[in-house]
Amino acid sequence: MSVHDFIRERFFPHMWCAGCGHGTILNGLIRAVDELGIRKRNLVMVTGIGCSARISGYVDFHSLHTIHGRALAFATGVKLSRPELHVIVPMGDGDGLSIGGNHFIHAARRNINLTALIMNNRTYGMTGGQFSPLSGLGIKASTAPYDNIDNSFDVVELAKAAGATFVARTTTFHVNQLSDLIKAAIQHKGFSVVEIFTQCPTYFGRKNKLGDAPQMLQTFKERTVPVGSPKKQEDPSLIERGIFVNIERPEYCDEYQKLLERTQEA
Repeated sequence: MSVHDFIRERFFPHMWCAGCGHGTILNGLIRAVDELGIRKRNLVMVTGIGCSARISGYVDFHSLHTIHGRALAFATGVKLSRPELHVIVPMGDGDGLSIGGNHFIHAARRNINLTALIMNNRTYGMTGGQFSPLSGLGIKASTAPYDNIDNSFDVVELAKAAGATFVARTTTFHVNQLSDLIKAAIQHKGFSVVEIFTQCPTYFGRKNKLGDAPQMLQTFKERTVPVGSPKKQEDPSLIERGIFVNIERPEYCDEYQKLLERTQEA
């Protein structure tokens, strides 16, 4: 198979804005599943609503485009009914951590074997550039013309605290690392989270005078460092990328199957 076998070419060109990083994430995801040699029939993508959620329309394997904030709930149902399938759940800021935040922390707590991709462009791009739980202090948005005063979540720390057994972060500038981390997340048995900083030049970049897509990508390059880099100690404002958590813990579907077997023996 080739990467083209995983794409629904009839739906191209895509609907994302020029310069949007979501296409790069699609590229990294497709390359990851191709390199893993997973058959299309064994892949399921579940998305909710938003710019990020449109990714499910471009992949040529089983996909569910569901309702806002509930992608992980639908994905949990798929995984419990067909635990042998690889279930991938791309989500945006709000889909994953605002209206979908409760599903996120409980999927992590249960350690159900899903791969959650948080496509973090720090804005609600599809609905006009409102601020999100990941925007951060001092950010301008259509709903914060005089600066946002809400603190943002740290996706990595939130996932760790909730119990995710694989937690990683990268950016759309670091394309090779992006694909490698998605591969590692899919292979991990347990709840896997990969946060991906992705540029939105149309709303976030324009509102905050961060330049066009190449300039935003340059910022990802300059303001992120590998996990454990001495540069982080020198400049705490730098953001680490790489793998933060990779541990083994009983997986939910396995434990559920054991419970069913015990009930049948009783």
